Amino acid sequence: MRQRPRGDSRGILDPVRLLREVDFRRHLPAESLRPWVEHYWLIDWTLTTPFEQRVVPHPAVNVVFRRDDGSDRSGPESGEVAGVGRHLFRITLTGVGRVCGVQFRPGGFRPFWQRSVAELTGRRIPLPVGRLSRPDGPVCAGTDDERCRALDALLAAWQPERDPMTEEAVRLAEAIRTDRTVLRVDDFARRHDVPVRRLQRLFTEHVGVGPKWVIRRYRLQEAVEQAAGGPQNWAELAADLGYSDQAHLVRDFTAVAGVSPAAYARSVR
Repeated sequence: MRQRPRGDSRGILDPVRLLREVDFRRHLPAESLRPWVEHYWLIDWTLTTPFEQRVVPHPAVNVVFRRDDGSDRSGPESGEVAGVGRHLFRITLTGVGRVCGVQFRPGGFRPFWQRSVAELTGRRIPLPVGRLSRPDGPVCAGTDDERCRALDALLAAWQPERDPMTEEAVRLAEAIRTDRTVLRVDDFARRHDVPVRRLQRLFTEHVGVGPKWVIRRYRLQEAVEQAAGGPQNWAELAADLGYSDQAHLVRDFTAVAGVSPAAYARSVR
């Protein structure tokens, strides 16, 4: 089990600017929640001009609380469940505010939702949603420790239970994320001795998208990271990521990031 939150910036477009404009950090949840929860992510900002952040979403569900008045203990706070996003996510921050987010592990939201997670794909639904009741008090208040404890208490109150199918989905999704040699669904299914149709049903039910989409999304996030490092041999990178040619990589990259790989590399420089 992970002992510290991930330190990468995968999926975040222009992470250097993000860290310059806002205070962004990650924390691990209580140990009992780690089979399902990747990390908590907290953002505080005080801005004199609007700031737009763009994110290539992970194949993961997020629960997000936000307040924009800058106060610590009062003021409105919104909460929502954000399913797996198929397209580039954009958000513009202004003034003073806070966000407290829960990023679930791909496949990890199913015990909380207790239905097919595919119902949430491409959607953002305000809390309360069915059994996912709102917290008793504000989440985005106090110190980081206080905010994390509030999230721990909220998730524990939703009473998730361990389930072999969920554990299998989480394990297989993690294998795709960490092994960049995973490029094809049929090869991946053979490696893990899982029939392709069963793998597809498992991912649809627990992750919210199919295994082919998960593979392609993680490889695209790698392409974004590579592009941020400067000019690349795009043909070689396309081959490394399992694309048939450079044009296919450029097309997919542009569709999900909004700009071509070369244009993105220039913009972050």
